[in-house]
Amino acid sequence: MAFKNFPLAVSAIVIDLDGTLLHTAPELAESANRMLRDMGRAPVSQDLLMSYIGNGIHWLVKRALTGDMHAEPDAALFDEALPIFEKHYTKLACTSKTFANVVQGLDAMKAAGCRLGCITNKVMRYTDPILKASGLAPYFEIVIAGDTLPEKKPHPMPLLHAAKFFGCAIENLLLVGDSLSDAQAARAAGCPIICVPYGYNHGEPVETLNVDAVIPDLTLVLPLIKKL
Repeated sequence: MAFKNFPLAVSAIVIDLDGTLLHTAPELAESANRMLRDMGRAPVSQDLLMSYIGNGIHWLVKRALTGDMHAEPDAALFDEALPIFEKHYTKLACTSKTFANVVQGLDAMKAAGCRLGCITNKVMRYTDPILKASGLAPYFEIVIAGDTLPEKKPHPMPLLHAAKFFGCAIENLLLVGDSLSDAQAARAAGCPIICVPYGYNHGEPVETLNVDAVIPDLTLVLPLIKKL
């Protein structure tokens, strides 16, 4: 179901974290390469590592180890690698910066009376400190991380949970994201989705996704909606 009638009727807005609000790729890529170095393995280019981002840290580590989007590494190798990655990412995570016009966009949405939430596949132990360190935490009434619920994006559960939290119909919950998993989650849930083009969609242009609109940055959300 696509929502092509603008302005979209919106009661609340939920926004993805990695690739939409924050440019986390440099820290994720550096952590992956430090992990590989510690394990005596060859480093990988940041561009390639960026294409591996978007389905959570476990998949990033698996892809860094195998050089493949879908391959499963040896279980013992993965079990060795994950804590090494986590050690490095814990040190680097809170240095991630916001993308251009993120704060301006959030300020405009808040000023217009929009209720905001954040939905990410990143686990809460990283999500909470990153949002606080970046100054974005106060904008969000609810934060749904990758381990908050039994399922994460592209499953619709986080979006359905958010709609219930905000007390709104799912078709009046807007997701702002940057990737295939965001688009799949929105379509599975039955809510509209707007994407930004600067994020982490495995190297593919977001214009190819089943989304309602692609906007240059978050300041362009408000012109596309009417607040219920």
